Amino acid sequence: MTAVQHVTVLGTGVLGSQIAYQTAFSGLEVVAYDLDETALAAARQRFEKLAATYVEEGVTGAADGGAQAALARVSYSADLAAAVANADLVIEAVPESIEIKRDTYEKLAAVAPERTIFATNSSTLLPSAIADATGRPDRFLALHFANRIWAHNTAEIMGTPATDPAVYATVVEFAETIGMVPIEIKKEQPGYVLNSLLVPFLSAAGQLLVDGIAEPEAIDATWRIGTGAPMGPFQIYDIVGLTTAYNISKMGGPKQQEFAALIKERYIDQGKLGVATGEGFYRYGA
Repeated sequence: MTAVQHVTVLGTGVLGSQIAYQTAFSGLEVVAYDLDETALAAARQRFEKLAATYVEEGVTGAADGGAQAALARVSYSADLAAAVANADLVIEAVPESIEIKRDTYEKLAAVAPERTIFATNSSTLLPSAIADATGRPDRFLALHFANRIWAHNTAEIMGTPATDPAVYATVVEFAETIGMVPIEIKKEQPGYVLNSLLVPFLSAAGQLLVDGIAEPEAIDATWRIGTGAPMGPFQIYDIVGLTTAYNISKMGGPKQQEFAALIKERYIDQGKLGVATGEGFYRYGA
């Protein structure tokens, strides 16, 4: 059994909710933390939808009461100190902004128990860029999940030169406990393995749109038909969430920044954030 029994997830967006729910589904106690009760109310709805999805998609044990039992293992808090008071592991899934992440860790370091391991789910930022803000660089690393983690169950684990090997091993064991396939990254790499492959692909699609080469539907259809892939890049953007796409793109080169400006003006400012809100590049639901 993993040494990690009590987990706190900071951030209850699309992926944060998935991480928390999968951890609870695997039998561990979870606290879902977000900034206010409005965010937590939305999180409760996401967890209910995840429970239904696990049943609908035939996740082993879900239909036999496991999906509902997982909900009972999740508690909610907008009080950071209370949320992490008993945490063996804190997984941070806040917006992909270096300033937000560093501020979060500075606050977290002041209230978390000394034994607590900190893990960032950052998609692109190096853990060494955040480590000093944690107050415990030896107990800090990156733990990155793919979207729809119950199906795409990789967990990329990447430490810094300061990460204690025993802490690294504990997080590998935790990943296995919650049904993930641990991908051990040997050295720091922006984007780990998955996003080192995925981000250039998505960026190329964004550049085609910015340059007026083709519309999202045509770009996606070209990729699906030409490769046999189940989804095109703009469908993936909608699943990842356009806020995440914006935050990543605005840190890139001129074309990526132009794409960031485009999705902010046409989509984010209109409340169209992707699948989570029912509309992004595509419309979803009724």
